[in-house]
Amino acid sequence: MQPELTALRRQLHQEPEIGLELPRTRDRLLTALDGLPLELTLGEELSSITAVLRGGRPGPAVLLRADMDALPVQENVRVPYASRHPGAMHACGHDLHMAALVGAARLLAERRAELTGDVVLMFQPGEEGAGGARLMVDAGVLEAAGRPVVAAYALHVAAALLPNGLAAARPGPMLAASDTLRVTLRGRGGHGSSPHSALDPVPAVCEAVLALQAMVTRRMDAFDPVVLTVGTLSAGTAANVIPDEAHFSATVRSFSAHARDLIRTEALRVVHGIAAAHGLEAVAEVEPGYPVTVNDPVEAGFAAGLATRLLGSERYVEMPRPIAGSEDFGVLAALVPSAYLMLGAAPTDGRDPFTAPYNHSPDAEFDDSVLADGAALLAGLALGRLARG
Repeated sequence: MQPELTALRRQLHQEPEIGLELPRTRDRLLTALDGLPLELTLGEELSSITAVLRGGRPGPAVLLRADMDALPVQENVRVPYASRHPGAMHACGHDLHMAALVGAARLLAERRAELTGDVVLMFQPGEEGAGGARLMVDAGVLEAAGRPVVAAYALHVAAALLPNGLAAARPGPMLAASDTLRVTLRGRGGHGSSPHSALDPVPAVCEAVLALQAMVTRRMDAFDPVVLTVGTLSAGTAANVIPDEAHFSATVRSFSAHARDLIRTEALRVVHGIAAAHGLEAVAEVEPGYPVTVNDPVEAGFAAGLATRLLGSERYVEMPRPIAGSEDFGVLAALVPSAYLMLGAAPTDGRDPFTAPYNHSPDAEFDDSVLADGAALLAGLALGRLARG
């Protein structure tokens, strides 16, 4: 199937769509799935596809998931199948995920009589911040087979850091939770020459940014880490004008429910305390994002064993620590025993996989050669889990 999956992946790569509405992407996938013995349900609030493959023998149901959306990134990679849409790119490899799941559907359909249960194929839009997993859960994807799935699996390709074809996972936290801290400090504007007659929010914002960094190192357990990065900072319109307000926002990553709750509380306490010390009003909130993606120990062990048998012991490695990126597969993992694997898709043209552009970069490049392995891994996960009963 490798040539067919490569062609599908490149077609998807040329037509990237962003967010929850992906009509061209869905149509392309429906064409690729046409002819397979699938029960299809199309999303109404988003361009999702839920496909159920009924096994030849009774048993439980398992779920395989692929995300569908692209990123608002202008592609720099010079390949014949580069994005045809300015400002949109499959810079995170979701085009490979979709092609691999289509391949898994074909493999499983060929072995339908062997399946002791059913397989739910979840093609999900809106992973890149739009919360598509939650919408599909609310629409019933976990019960699409007529009963709750007993396990869920997904894989994610990496354009760098992992050598091509190397699979990796770990039990426990696999990916971080991601929340957003938004802060506005309000004072009283005035002339830059007379700060004593104003309430200047700018020094307070600067102090808050630095205090948050200190708070992370002083209040958070070094063995249950948190990452807090301020990504936006704004105030004022002219050099000689003290503004009324100053703003910043930060991404907050954590790897446990305890750390996530603590950083939310402590960050707000620090911001409000500094604002009070400067006589300012603080408007601050932590906007919840994706939860920690936690690999169930049993399912992670099963996935590791499968990858080792399928690919060879030299092509699987257990990750020593989680990844600080986040994923809304964590929504599924919080509800169903799950395993999430990484698969190296770095170019094989002599570039160092540890220094190549990583996912989300406009220069990120993914090698098609891993598609057959990805399809086999996903199909094997479903076959093996159903065989366990």
